Amino acid sequence: MTVESTAARKPRRSSTGGGKRAGTKKAAPQKSTEPELVQLLTPEGKRVRNAENAVYDAYVADITAEELRGLYRDMVLTRRFDAEATSLQRQGELGLWASLLGQEAAQIGSGRATREDDYVFPTYREHGVAWCRGVDPTNLLGMFRGVNHGGWDPNTNNFHLYTIVIGSQTLHATGYAMGVAKDGADSAVLAYFGDGASSQGDVAEAFTFSAVYNSPVVFICQNNQWAISEPTEKQTRVPLYQRAQGFGFPGVRVDGNDVLAMLAVTKWALERARSGEGPALIEAFTYRMGAHTTSDDPTKYRRDEEREAWEAKDPILRLRAYLESEGHADEGFFAELEDESEALGKRVREVVRAMPDPGLMAIFENVYADGHALVDEERAQFVAYQASFADAPAGGEGK
Repeated sequence: MTVESTAARKPRRSSTGGGKRAGTKKAAPQKSTEPELVQLLTPEGKRVRNAENAVYDAYVADITAEELRGLYRDMVLTRRFDAEATSLQRQGELGLWASLLGQEAAQIGSGRATREDDYVFPTYREHGVAWCRGVDPTNLLGMFRGVNHGGWDPNTNNFHLYTIVIGSQTLHATGYAMGVAKDGADSAVLAYFGDGASSQGDVAEAFTFSAVYNSPVVFICQNNQWAISEPTEKQTRVPLYQRAQGFGFPGVRVDGNDVLAMLAVTKWALERARSGEGPALIEAFTYRMGAHTTSDDPTKYRRDEEREAWEAKDPILRLRAYLESEGHADEGFFAELEDESEALGKRVREVVRAMPDPGLMAIFENVYADGHALVDEERAQFVAYQASFADAPAGGEGK
């Protein structure tokens, strides 16, 4: 029940060639002792029940067929929305898009574990979590189209705006969780980040503060194994979940392509956070099947064999196999979902293409909370500049 890690691959040879330089000593690479990870549903769609996973299995032991179908629906519709966004970018309708292809289980499983009063701090790829929090998927596209700065009120769904600065949202989440604890509330906070962000100082600071103040925050690292073109072994010599030990709170590695395992472990972590037991780190061991963003070409740094191996562990096909083997879903359900998926794709295309351009003065709004003299001066200059076009004679030539 282990998942092969990129850490098990042999280190790449240096392209500089030559022998060892005198006076230098290269650190010995860590031996690959890949740990067990929490898995409740195998890639073939078989349920795993054993003593090792019992503490987590209890959180999904009574899950109903309807709830399982709901998880499958969430993943299918999220993937369809994501595919439409990628297509829209290729057609010039979006400036950029960060796909979640392959990470649906990590996001839907953890997202569905939250309560309404919990608060979520995402990065810029958590489209599935946004779906679970009730954010209209078309609202996610405004920023990538360049017509707004986010598109939704974070406090309406307790889902913060997307954060482009890598890792900074972990500090925001920790501060919010510290406030929650001081207010005496029993809600919890989720902070998402990737394996690349795990090397940022902000993440280490968030771990320190959350541990010292016993904050009710759950950190979810979606380890898709590639920080753009850099593999995980270029950033760490140990599995990422083990970093939590050094800060004094538990870390768990989960099969990130197993929606049941992600649901169960996140429920466990949120429950202990709400009860005052402090933070936890969940490493969702998954894979980015597509590009980092639509400006990236993964074929330049990734082997086709690696991608194909992970496609065999597809989170959606895995749950479908389980639904079919247990008789929890029939062809009618899948056909109806396909129709719903087509309708979602059509709506996304129509809404995006109809998005109005922002007002010319919108760039000067919300720069400072109380206004600023320099911004006022720049606004006035820009207004005068725009007015000069209206005053120009026909043909654009002044005479």
